[in-house]
Amino acid sequence: MKLHWSPKSPFVRKVMVCAHELDVAGQLTLVRSVAAMLKPNLQLMADNPLSKIPTLMLDDGRTLFDSVVICEYLDHLAGGSLFPREGDARWRALRWHALGNGLLDVLILWRNEREREVPLGALQDAFALKTEASLMLLEQEVEMLAKAPLSIGHVAIGCALGYTDYRFASLEWRSRAPQLTHWFAELSKRPSFVATEVAEG
Repeated sequence: MKLHWSPKSPFVRKVMVCAHELDVAGQLTLVRSVAAMLKPNLQLMADNPLSKIPTLMLDDGRTLFDSVVICEYLDHLAGGSLFPREGDARWRALRWHALGNGLLDVLILWRNEREREVPLGALQDAFALKTEASLMLLEQEVEMLAKAPLSIGHVAIGCALGYTDYRFASLEWRSRAPQLTHWFAELSKRPSFVATEVAEG
């Protein structure tokens, strides 16, 4: 399998964390691909018309995108349990997954906006408010997160917090979320997160 990949994409990181957790990372051939919003990548578009990463090409020629679909495919392929099959565990995992993905969407849009020549202050304020509200909800729910078996929800939230550190260090979110800080520190020790940590260079 071939994965269009970038080391700084949090959605790619989510796929790679899952791949390591499921012990299928060795089955992936990583293809360094740039997916800039203002400059579509024509080579990438041959596999994904949206010019977005991650994109996974299967050995039979089919392609899968986006990270939600790819992570579930890898879980299915490996017979994993990152996507609980039924009951409350399933809905908790999917809800946390949606929260982590949604927070990443907000942060990426916020980063794009702040890099504009004339950023919209009201839009940045809205992004800041949504980010803070998401972090405070996670602080309230962190005890449930800690008790639940590792799922796609944990992976998505962990990648969102990692991206917050990487692109929005000035938020200093740990000062307002001590329990979430502890939980994230423990999650970050997992080999899958260590192996996929974003580094400059």
